[in-house]
Amino acid sequence: MSKRDYYDVLGVAKGASESEIKKAFRKKAMELHPDRNPGDETAEGKFKEANEAYDCLKDADKKAAYDQYGHAAFEGGMGGGGGRGPFGGGGGFDSAFSDVFDDLFGNFAGGGRRGGPAGATRGSDLRYNLKVSLDDAYNGKQETISVNASVSCDGCSGTGAAAGSEPSRCPTCSGMGKVRAQQGFFTVERTCPTCSGRGETITNPCDVCHGAGATQKERSLSVNIPAGVERGTRIRLSGEGEAGQRGGPTGDLYIFIDVDDHDLFEREGTNLFLRVPVSMATAALGGEIDVPNIDGNTSRVKIPVGAQAGKQMRLKGKGMPALRGSGKGDLYLEIAVETPVNLTAKQRELLKEFDDLSEDSNPESKNFFGKVKAFWKG
Repeated sequence: MSKRDYYDVLGVAKGASESEIKKAFRKKAMELHPDRNPGDETAEGKFKEANEAYDCLKDADKKAAYDQYGHAAFEGGMGGGGGRGPFGGGGGFDSAFSDVFDDLFGNFAGGGRRGGPAGATRGSDLRYNLKVSLDDAYNGKQETISVNASVSCDGCSGTGAAAGSEPSRCPTCSGMGKVRAQQGFFTVERTCPTCSGRGETITNPCDVCHGAGATQKERSLSVNIPAGVERGTRIRLSGEGEAGQRGGPTGDLYIFIDVDDHDLFEREGTNLFLRVPVSMATAALGGEIDVPNIDGNTSRVKIPVGAQAGKQMRLKGKGMPALRGSGKGDLYLEIAVETPVNLTAKQRELLKEFDDLSEDSNPESKNFFGKVKAFWKG
């Protein structure tokens, strides 16, 4: 069976540039790779065919010969050893596939790109839970916290090696931090078992940190709690987390805010709710009362005549400040009409007299019991 034209195999024109050929092969390799087509022998055959085509066309000399003589340029009739032609065509898997290995490796082998030593590692982020009062959430405050975290070792400046010495290149991975192994049809890259991916080994460890490059230390940090914080608000302190390894950057510290419940106020976003007890006489006759505000001041509120239990009134702008924005929420008052207790004989007598005269003063009760009588009569 005659071989297909290499340009047709890759799906490019004969005058395609080197970058176009490489891009076309990358696309074909991604599409036909055996890992993406398990059990499909046709896909594997096409993959090898694409590999052979790219191995030829990526090389300027081979490409020129192929453009002039076609497949005959690599057959025994043109000379050369082993029936492979003067240019040694046929191309092994590694010779072509290595050119796009970095683009495919992350998808097929689960690894990252090849690169330099992986010694420098960013430090871990830390979490700190901070509970504040509703008053502090309203006003904002400066809080000092203590955090126990790793910091760069002063004895070795974070290298892990004793003073006067330096880490040496790992002999297993030659400083790359990763090793490769051929597994059948493709190459697999793994973290170096000798240096754990650092690319370096320490033969003379630091006496202070014993080669870790970091030590534990308790630090005091000042945290600005902005006015208006809510439960679940997260504050980030950049560079205040765990120390990085081998000169890597320090992690961050995340402070999660929890706001305590208040004895008087209930909070919903920027709004506050306050249940205000009012005497039966004040609810009936009306009057004025002083109610507390979250800022420590008071507001005088007028109770309308005949106020019923559950009535709400709004004090605009007396709530919590907005965390991201301007202005404040509102304070909502809920009237709770209080029934008098521990009455004296005189008070009982007056209330009984009042009740006898109150048949037309309680329209809601009168309407309700009227409906009840009608219900029982059928």
